[in-house]
Amino acid sequence: MLSLHGRVAFALVLYYTLVGLWGIVLGIRGRGPSAAFSGAIGIATIAAVVQGVLGLLVLLFRGAPNEGVHILYGVALAVPMPLAATLVQGRTPRGQSVSLGLAALFAAGLAIRGITTA
Repeated sequence: MLSLHGRVAFALVLYYTLVGLWGIVLGIRGRGPSAAFSGAIGIATIAAVVQGVLGLLVLLFRGAPNEGVHILYGVALAVPMPLAATLVQGRTPRGQSVSLGLAALFAAGLAIRGITTA
């Protein structure tokens, strides 16, 4: 059975994957990010920070994970979405949706990699 930390990490992978696919579908349809999509990105970013806090608590109370690179993936997970949101400004609406979707899929990959290094 997965720990709370593991369940949150798994949920984060699924959520980032869905948000990423949503962004790509919006782009394929020629649409820009909707308010709901932007909100989903905000939720994903907040969830990544919460996951990081849970990881920090695990680190403090149970010790370091087997590989230090696990911490790197945890920290890096909070970066893609805010960075992508900054970089897509000035692009076409379609380009914004696709870029944010790809950034979310990248974040899902980081989360998967973080899980596998634990």
